[in-house]
Amino acid sequence: MAEPSLDVIGIGNAIVDVIARAEDSFLTDHALAKGAMTLIDAEQSEALYAAMGVGIEASGGSAANTMVGLALMGGAAGYIGKVKKDTLGEVFRHDINAASVRFDTTPAIDGTPTARCLILVTDDAQRTMNTYLGACVELGPDDIREDFIADAKVTYMEGYLWDPPGAKQAFRKAQKIAHAHGRRVSLSLSDSFCVDRYRDEFRDLVENHVDILFANEDEILSLYQLSDFDEALQLVAKHCEIAALTRSEKGSVVVGGGEIHVIDAAPVAQLTDTTGAGDLYAAGFLYGYTHDFDLARCGRLGALAASEIISHFGAKPESDVAQFVAASAGPLAGG
Repeated sequence: MAEPSLDVIGIGNAIVDVIARAEDSFLTDHALAKGAMTLIDAEQSEALYAAMGVGIEASGGSAANTMVGLALMGGAAGYIGKVKKDTLGEVFRHDINAASVRFDTTPAIDGTPTARCLILVTDDAQRTMNTYLGACVELGPDDIREDFIADAKVTYMEGYLWDPPGAKQAFRKAQKIAHAHGRRVSLSLSDSFCVDRYRDEFRDLVENHVDILFANEDEILSLYQLSDFDEALQLVAKHCEIAALTRSEKGSVVVGGGEIHVIDAAPVAQLTDTTGAGDLYAAGFLYGYTHDFDLARCGRLGALAASEIISHFGAKPESDVAQFVAASAGPLAGG
């Protein structure tokens, strides 16, 4: 079997992010669930976009952010996601290719426009995401090529894919191909509300089909319907080869190989925006994993990458995250 040329392929909802600051009162006035990702329709998207303040627009989506972060660290990354052949679709393709991520999914010619996520960031740095999936729902099994999946050490998928039926089928096809070629499969639970919607199916994935799991504290507690983190940790340790569980300012806990590693959060000069924190943690962790770092160092690299992303507005790194690869060899210091 040929050695893979890519470290990780991400599969996710290809979305253009629109990020703006907002007061808590704005969330209340528009009946938005603070800190959650909510799916909205085209009409809601247009109304909310019109009401938002001035912001920034950039290619995004959870798995796409992770692949960009990994590539900027020096890793070899690929991506599968559906956009339409429209202005935003071309912006997305240009941006992700410019970050040296291999993205060649055939765009949709007809149908709904390229997806967008309207992200409102409050003063406490919490982000409230309202997503119009648009062309994302057209991602399907035909977009999954066996040669592409087989060419990556790890196939990484976001839990948000479980909403569109076609994407769910694509997810399952990719997972089977990866394992058939002796590759690893990784999943991010993405959002506690997403876990609530598909708990039984996610439990089956975690217990039977996923090798490397990423989840934050709320998500893992939701998965097992528990209120105690340590109890959830003990359960997931029995189900996955590796689980990396993030806990905001408490750092993260990585479990695998019969060991538990508690990783401190990397210092942050100014907490500005938590958008993309979990995505960049996964980027650092997967870079380390595919470069044979021990699990503790994988967690430290994830923490350093996450600290960079939350120190500024937006989900794309603004400093040289490749510097964190060497820094992760020692104790965390200076985020």
